[in-house]
Amino acid sequence: MSETRVLVSSVHPPAEHGGRLLEIPRHKAGWEWMSFFVTRLQPGEMLQTTTEGEEAAFVLLGGTCVADWGEGQRHIGKRKTVFDGLPYALYLPANNRLSFTAETLCEIAECRVPSRADLQPQLITPDDVTTSLRGGGNVSRQIVDVLPPSFSADKLVVIEVYTPGGNWSSYPPHKHDTHNPPKEVDQDEIYYYRMARPEGFALQYLYSDADINGRTVRAHDGDVVLIHSGYHAVVAGPGYDVYYLNFLAGTSRNLAVNEDQTHAWIRSAWNSPDPRLPLVRK
Repeated sequence: MSETRVLVSSVHPPAEHGGRLLEIPRHKAGWEWMSFFVTRLQPGEMLQTTTEGEEAAFVLLGGTCVADWGEGQRHIGKRKTVFDGLPYALYLPANNRLSFTAETLCEIAECRVPSRADLQPQLITPDDVTTSLRGGGNVSRQIVDVLPPSFSADKLVVIEVYTPGGNWSSYPPHKHDTHNPPKEVDQDEIYYYRMARPEGFALQYLYSDADINGRTVRAHDGDVVLIHSGYHAVVAGPGYDVYYLNFLAGTSRNLAVNEDQTHAWIRSAWNSPDPRLPLVRK
C-alpha cells in the first residue's frame, strides 16, 4: 500500500466465516500513527492480543462476547449491527493483554498507536458514550463520542457518525494536518464505513488549497478512507443511511480543525436538524 492510496476495501467472506476483514498495519500504510484492523468472530472463536508499546481501542461493531483484560470476564455487547444501537468499546493502554470470546457472531474494529503512557484499561458502555446532533437541514448528522478528548487516553480519539441518506457530513470541509494550536492540530484520521443497506455508498471529497479539484472516492460497506492531509467532506448516497467510525491520532488530542473558509458560511444558513435523526438511541 502506497502513501497515496487512500481507499482500502475490506474482504467480504460469507457470514459463516470468521477472520480478518481488514488489516492495515501502519508500516504498510506509510503512516506514523495508526494501525487498523477489523475482525469477525464466529460463536466460540477467540481473539487474543497484547499491547506492547502501543495503546489500542476496540469498538464492538456488533454481537456479544466475553471480554477479559485482566479484571475478570465481562459479558459485553448488545447491538447486532452498528445501526441497532450505541457501542461497547474497550480502551487498552500499553503493555496489557486482552481476549474476546464470541457468544454470537461478532465484529470488532481495532485501532493502535505507539504509546508508553501508564494508563488504565477502561470499558466504555452505551451508557458512557455521549450522542449529539450536529448541523442542520441536509448537513445534519448524529455524533457519538466514544473516546473524546476528555477521555484519559494518550493519543487516540474515537467517534461514531451517522449520516442520513442524501445528507452531507464532515461539513464544512475541514483539515487537520498542521500543528498550529489552538487554531489547528495535526492528526491522521480513519473513516471506516458501514451502510444500512448493502448496496449503499458514500462519496468522500478530498482536496487541498494547492489542488482544489482533489479527488473523490466512492466508499462502500466495509471500506476505509485514510486521511493524512487536506480538506475532506462526505455525502451519503440518497436513500442510504451511512455510518462511519473515526479514529484519530496525532501530536495532540485536541480536535481543533481548520475549515475551508470558502464554505464556512453554510453555518449561518443551517436550519433545524433533519427529523430522521437520531438514527440510533440508547
